Amino acid sequence: MFEGVMPALITPFNDDDSINKQGFKDNISFVEKGGVSGIVACGTTGESATLSTSEHKELINIAVDCANVPVVAGTGSNNTAEALELTRFAEDAGADGALLISPYYNKPNNNGLINHFKTIAENVEIPLILYNVPSRTGQDMPLEVIQELSKLDNIVAIKDACGDLSKMSQMIEYTADEDFTVISGEDPLTLPILSIGGEGVISVSANIVPDKMVKLVDAALNNDIKTARQVHYEIAPLIRALFTETNPIPVKRAAELIGLAGGHLRLPLAQLSYDNEHVLNDALKKLGCI
Repeated sequence: MFEGVMPALITPFNDDDSINKQGFKDNISFVEKGGVSGIVACGTTGESATLSTSEHKELINIAVDCANVPVVAGTGSNNTAEALELTRFAEDAGADGALLISPYYNKPNNNGLINHFKTIAENVEIPLILYNVPSRTGQDMPLEVIQELSKLDNIVAIKDACGDLSKMSQMIEYTADEDFTVISGEDPLTLPILSIGGEGVISVSANIVPDKMVKLVDAALNNDIKTARQVHYEIAPLIRALFTETNPIPVKRAAELIGLAGGHLRLPLAQLSYDNEHVLNDALKKLGCI
């Protein structure tokens, strides 16, 4: 279920800071037309850190109701009880999976990490995707923790953004006997990760160029490395532009520039700088997006 391209959706806001519900639905339609295999709502790219619990639940409901592809709900927290509450809600709402970031700020030891995810896994039946993103959490999930968690029936994948291909190779090697999928969490490394056995990407860039990201991943999974490499370099300038500042600052501006719903950013995030907007504009123009 969790192979291919799944955009990490942005959350568009209205001028009064409310959620632009129609814009969110329209953005889902746009990425679906690009051929994505699923969508991820309420992740980091969706500004989950500044969504209230009720807004979080509302977005999950909207995604489930309007999407024609599998929906993964971001339900992670550094509070195990809160993560379990959101994951149970996502399951009841009809989401196809849940994405659980490792607890940020707390920096738990190995037993704490294992018991955090195990507590959630044992209280829901929905498939769970671990999310390792050290740049956000301050902690790189250890290999032995990932290997142990991969043995649980409903922990079926990991989105990894550690940036360490050697570690990811070991991750794939050490979980080979389990029904467990490794998914790229970093757009620039998607092709290398697929080349060592990864099976997809949860992507920021797929909000803007879903068709091109799908072409890259499909080619790589079908061993058409020439095509995959061609698309990789074609979209590389855009990917770099989308990460000139903290995600989702550039991608929300990119969405606005190509006519999608983006809206402002909630504080403490602020708008893209003048210089980086020029970089973004140039990359979009080269791809014919604007």
